[in-house]
Formats: sequence, C-alpha cells, structure tokens
Amino acid sequence: MTDTYDYDLFVIGAGSGGVRASRIASGHGAKVAIAEEYRVGGTCVIRGCVPKKLLVYGSHFAEELQDAAHYGWTVEGMRFDWNTLRDTVLRDVDRLNAAYTQTLESNRVEHFLERATITGPNSVRLAGGREITAKVILVAVGAWPVKPEFPGMEHCITSNEVFHLPELPRRIVIQGAGYIALEFAGIFNALGCEVTVVNRSDQILRGYDESLRDRLLQITMARGIVYRFNCPIQSVEKQANGSLKVSIGKADPIEADAVLIATGRKPKTEGLGLENAGITLGAKGEIPVDAYNRTACPSIYAVGDVTDRVQLTPVAIREGHAFADTVFGNNPRTVDYTCIPSAVFSQPPLAGVGLTEGQARNAYGNVKVYTSDFRPMKNVFAGRMERGLYKLVVDANTDRVLGVHLIGPEAPEILQAAAIAVKAGLTKADFDATVALHPSMAEELVLMR
Repeated sequence: MTDTYDYDLFVIGAGSGGVRASRIASGHGAKVAIAEEYRVGGTCVIRGCVPKKLLVYGSHFAEELQDAAHYGWTVEGMRFDWNTLRDTVLRDVDRLNAAYTQTLESNRVEHFLERATITGPNSVRLAGGREITAKVILVAVGAWPVKPEFPGMEHCITSNEVFHLPELPRRIVIQGAGYIALEFAGIFNALGCEVTVVNRSDQILRGYDESLRDRLLQITMARGIVYRFNCPIQSVEKQANGSLKVSIGKADPIEADAVLIATGRKPKTEGLGLENAGITLGAKGEIPVDAYNRTACPSIYAVGDVTDRVQLTPVAIREGHAFADTVFGNNPRTVDYTCIPSAVFSQPPLAGVGLTEGQARNAYGNVKVYTSDFRPMKNVFAGRMERGLYKLVVDANTDRVLGVHLIGPEAPEILQAAAIAVKAGLTKADFDATVALHPSMAEELVLMR
C-alpha cells in the first residue's frame, strides 16, 4: 500500500490477537510483518489454555479408570507416567507452533523471531539492531504471570514453567485461588499429588457465581485438596533434601516438592518503549485504548491481554480481527463485550455467562433464580456422590434470562449453547417451551421450574 514506510502494519506479538490481525490485514492488501520473541502462537497455544486443557484430559483418566469397574471393565496394572503425558503435550505444542507459523507464511506475513521495541510513533527496533518503519504499529504482546516478592521466589514456578516439570511432585503448594490456580489444583490432585492451595483472601474464583464457587470448594475439599485462606506465602526455603519449606504466616510451614505461583497475570509492557511514542500506561501496566483499539498515539493500536480488558483468547482474536477490518478493510467496527462466556476447567468444571445472581440483584433488584441441584446419571451409576448445580438468573419484570451458571461434568460444553440464548435475549418462557433432550445433563436447563 505504501512506499513511505517499510510496512503498512508491524505487529509486536504473535499470539492469538496478533496473528489474526496480521492475517486479516494482509488479506485486505496491507504489507505486514510481525515480531515474536519466543514462539508463534502466544500464551494460549504455547503455555496456556491448550496445553493446560490437555493436562486436564490426561488427569481425567484417573477418575474414568476408577469408575470403569462399575461398567464391567477390569483394567490390570494401571499406572501413570508423567513424562509420557508431559512430552506428548509438548509435542502437540510444537505442532501448533508450526501450524501458526505456516498460517503467517501462507498469508504473506513476514515474521521475525526476535524481540521488537517501539522507538517512535512509526518505528521499531529488533533485538538484532535492525530499525523498521511502519505506517501502523499494533501491540499484541499479551500478559505475563504476576510474581509476588518474598524470599525464595526463585524456588517457585509459574504457569509458564509448570508444563516442563522434570517429574511429578508428590506435594505441591499453589498460591492463588483464581482459575489458573484451581485448574492446576484439580490436575495435580487427580494425578495423585498432595495439593495445598493458599490464598491471601477467603474467596475463590472472584467474579463467578457464589453458589458455584461454594459447590466447587465443597467438592474439591472432599477430593482431598487442602485450602489455607488469609495466609499468603511469606517465604520459600530450599531444604538439604531438595524439598521446599513454605512459610505462610502464623500457620505451620508446609513441606512441598513444588510451589506454583498463580496469583494473576499482568500486561507484558515492561521495556516495550511505549514512552517513545508518548503512550502512558495504566495502573496495572496496561495500554489504554478506545473502542477501536486506538492508543494515545494515532499510529499505534493495541489488542488482547495487554489492554487488560477481557483476558480471553477468543476476545483477543475478535479484537485483532476488528482492528484489521477497521484500519485496513474500510469497515470500522468494535467488539461487543457483553455476555462473554467463560469457564474454569477445574474438576469438576464450571462455566457461566451473563450476570451472576449477586450482579443481577445489584443491577435489576427484582430477579428470579431457578436452580437444579442433581446427581448426574454417570455419577449415580459409579457410586459418586458429587452433585451438579445449574442456575438461571432471570429478570422478574421482563422474564429475560440474565445469566446461566453451571457446575458439573461437561459444563463448559453445555454452556456454549446456553450463551447463545443469553446473548439473544431469550426469556425463561423460551427455555420452558423447549423440549428436553433426554437423557442428558443439559436437559436440566429447560426443566427448571
């Protein structure tokens, strides 16, 4: 498009948002390049939701094999090998990294596997020293695990390193009580580890529906996960035998073989050079943008976790696509952030969309809540006492369904379809008018009265 600059678009960060933006912009005729300092694919593909979900799948077999006897199956000599699961997961990460790289190449996007920093409104410098100019710069560098400051932090790992553990820890301490912490707590618990979750507050999964949080806490405690609330880690000391002594305030220290820090993620903007373009970061290090992903510098945009709006892969992809259409496709558009479904792949998993009961009461006042508290057929047959809980939050004045919240087997898979209903503004009467699909867990959604 231009002869004035080296590129029409230069993207910093080849994660989900950056790859989508570069591909779509190239399709609109722009000359595009992208820089990535680690591996193409970003957090989700390389060290986040994809490898995590594969570990969840692998850990589920402990329960499935245990239940198999109730279905007539005898499995002799069962044993688990961490190295096999870990290496298989990492091979799939390699496959996806190659696939994302091929996507860039097939869409005529030039890619540089080195760090890029901003040197001005229309210029970047690669780690190797090359200076590049671009009419538009898109920042899509994502977020990075927060590391609290305490003595012995160097002995701890984050979600970046957990996929590379040389051996399965017999005892693991996890600091944090958000989705990352509880997902890995479920994984390691299912694989036979002693799991202790420590948190600075007395809540888990802030932002999710209260009833589901309580149910997950009950079930995971029954499964053997130990919680220590109101006591963040104060220090970690490596012992002579290689174990870790974890001090958590007035409580007795915990002996562990690994300590996973999962206290949240922050935008990865440090050292990016945004000040060279007159961009001031927000309180959490995020890049402030408007609805069209524009920063304070007219030639620089940002999408994804680095903006700290909604840290979810599908959201970053939509933002990247909307940016490319707006800037290079002559089709200005924004992303609708209402009714975004989310899930926690804990064990059991939970998922929700729309307003929680508490949020709905604060916003609407007069709401109706419908619940189904049941034992899934599979659990009944296998002798498991764990119960699922489904919840509809409804505006009492209009009958519109404001939120759907589920905990139980396959809750995220079921929730995706329910999210369409909430987004479309369907009413409780619409749910009631739908014939149930029997026998299924999902039928509970249309049978609540």
